Amino acid sequence: MNGEHRMSASTWGLLLLLGLIWGGSFFFARIAVHDVPPFTLVFLRLSLAAVALHLYLAGRLNIYQSLRRHWPQFLLLGLINNAIPHTLIFCGQTQMGAGLASILNATTPMWTVLIGNQLTTDERLTSAKLAGCLTGLLGTIVLLGPSVTSGGSVPFWALLLPILAAISYGFAAIYAKRFKGIAPPVVAAGQLTGSSLIILPVALMIDQPWALATPPVTAIAAILGLALLSTAFAYILYFRIIELAGATNTSLVTLLVPPSALLLGFLFLGERMGPTEIAGMLLIAAGLLVLDGRFFVWMKRGVRTRET
Repeated sequence: MNGEHRMSASTWGLLLLLGLIWGGSFFFARIAVHDVPPFTLVFLRLSLAAVALHLYLAGRLNIYQSLRRHWPQFLLLGLINNAIPHTLIFCGQTQMGAGLASILNATTPMWTVLIGNQLTTDERLTSAKLAGCLTGLLGTIVLLGPSVTSGGSVPFWALLLPILAAISYGFAAIYAKRFKGIAPPVVAAGQLTGSSLIILPVALMIDQPWALATPPVTAIAAILGLALLSTAFAYILYFRIIELAGATNTSLVTLLVPPSALLLGFLFLGERMGPTEIAGMLLIAAGLLVLDGRFFVWMKRGVRTRET
């Protein structure tokens, strides 16, 4: 790891903040889905975040030229990185807590590795990556097990939805490589704009939001937190951390999101995790550590330091 990408204390603080904010997205969603149907909730999250990012950019970074030139690509990225996965997660969260949904969605890096191995030539599956994927997938099986045997409190179909969302995120991560040369905040605003346009007619046809009751203040606050804090501001913070610490270091946030969601669910929603959920979370976390690889690099450095 070179000097310019070394993690300072302030950068670690930003990373922890991002983990808390993204963990908060599962917390906010769990509150909002009780009063707002999933498709409408997805539209509100994406459209409000898109407006916020457009205001933040204020025409800078050639955003409008990029939107005109690359609108088909932004529509596809918005579909697989926003519209589909958010809808799947919100539908799943009608049946499960914030913590469990975040744990299942934390399998995203593993699916990304497996998909990249099939669709690209520069993302080959090494033995370490395979070990990490298998460990994480074992954790996923542990989480799904009770529902398969009809012994779980969450329906099997609901547990599958965050996993399918993680697979969609994996395809999006591979597809997003096509946007090199475009400023990352522009890519974020472009995909949110595209996904808002995609989900709007779906929400109108299925949810008929004009016929819904006005949601309570708690749900409105959760929607605003979901859109403005956990989406718009989170993207700005994410790109800032990449600028300071590099993409590889920033990917460590994947390990921080489930604990944040679990903590928020425990403190404010009364959620509890049983032995099965804890075991599955630990296996997925172990898989992510193996997949990342730096844990073993740090161990080797520690051994070398002791030997000298």
